[in-house]
Amino acid sequence: MHTLNLTQSSPVTFSKSTNHRYSINASSLLNPNLISRTHNQTALFNKPSTQIGALTTKVSNFGQIHGYPFGRSSRSTSQIHDSGFRRDHFDRIHGNQSGFVSKSGSFITKAAASESESSPEGDASADSKPKSKTLQLALVFGLWYFQNIVFNIYNKKALNVFPFPWFLASFQLFVGSIWMLILWSLKLQPCPKISKPFIIALLGPALFHTIGHISACVSFSKVAVSFTHVIKSSEPVFSVVFSSFLGDIYPLKVWLSILPIVLGCSLAAVTEVSFNFQGLWGALISNVGFVLRNIYSKRSLQNFKEVDGLNLYGWISIISLFYLFPVAVVIEGSQWIQGYHKAIEAVGKSSTFYIWVLLSGVFYHLYNQSSYQALDEISPLTFSVGNTMKRVVVIISTVLVFRNPVRPLNALGSAIAIFGTFLYSQVTAKKAKKPEVEKQN
Repeated sequence: MHTLNLTQSSPVTFSKSTNHRYSINASSLLNPNLISRTHNQTALFNKPSTQIGALTTKVSNFGQIHGYPFGRSSRSTSQIHDSGFRRDHFDRIHGNQSGFVSKSGSFITKAAASESESSPEGDASADSKPKSKTLQLALVFGLWYFQNIVFNIYNKKALNVFPFPWFLASFQLFVGSIWMLILWSLKLQPCPKISKPFIIALLGPALFHTIGHISACVSFSKVAVSFTHVIKSSEPVFSVVFSSFLGDIYPLKVWLSILPIVLGCSLAAVTEVSFNFQGLWGALISNVGFVLRNIYSKRSLQNFKEVDGLNLYGWISIISLFYLFPVAVVIEGSQWIQGYHKAIEAVGKSSTFYIWVLLSGVFYHLYNQSSYQALDEISPLTFSVGNTMKRVVVIISTVLVFRNPVRPLNALGSAIAIFGTFLYSQVTAKKAKKPEVEKQN
């Protein structure tokens, strides 16, 4: 049995069963110098977690900069945090209410993170990220716009001397198919796994893509490029109407946003100098085809979300080529040789005509590829705004190149239609953003 008797002046006596006694002076235990020294040592271990985190961050940064083994301290800290995280979940599952170690570990890592974020190196990296992102965005949009302008110019030049849109549309799909096969064979683009269900799921979207593509080419061959793009800006109208028939519900803002599109397209069509019913109907049918392609893709490709946009577009182009080319041979095949000789006579050099046709095929695929890459890099709202501005840039560029006469009312109608497309993209992007925010919350 141990007994302890402690007073200011009395000795401390420990008694054992062996009757050995050890005396200690109690006044030495209450010495102020000894007490203050003990407090200082205790305070060392009771420092705020922020200071501990700062010390951990500094040691870790020093090791990373100078290549010393101190860099391992950051790994050990993360391991402590991970183990604390697992223990915290274990405590929650099994009802342990202490949770002391897991909480302290999380506080240490949070403090270290906040310390590193507030450091000058963190501020410099944070400032450089927006700049690099802006530069990347400008490069993507610049390539997208440039490739689209080049395609529209040389596609129209080829159609002016060789008015066979079925041949050109087939050739453009052929170039895109060859382009994707080269990327896959050289492993510049990962090739998706091909299966029978995947091909069957692509048959519908590829068919509607074929309808949209050939209809747009027919419209380009009959009317000015600017007029076709104005009519194609009415695609949101068809999207809302068809989706509503299939059960989707749109708010009033969406329906109001498509009214300027209808008004602007109608005004542009009435005042168009190069108006042609075949050109008008070609652009409208193209809208229907692409809208149905988008709707059908969402429904038939739900089980193949691992395939990225570029690979999906590549396989759609290949299947569309098999759809389109046999029909093109039936409709125009007998006129191609005679039309080719007339085109060479009109241009003067066969190489010039070859270059026009080749550029139309290459840049048709490139601008579609850039659009898919842009969609991967930016938000849907930014993409919609960029797509609207793309039509403005293409319309202005083609008017300047081909010197198409534009009446004031025609320009006004085009501006109203494009503005309506912009409003629609704003409303629908905000509508689509709300469910994502709710899921994140």
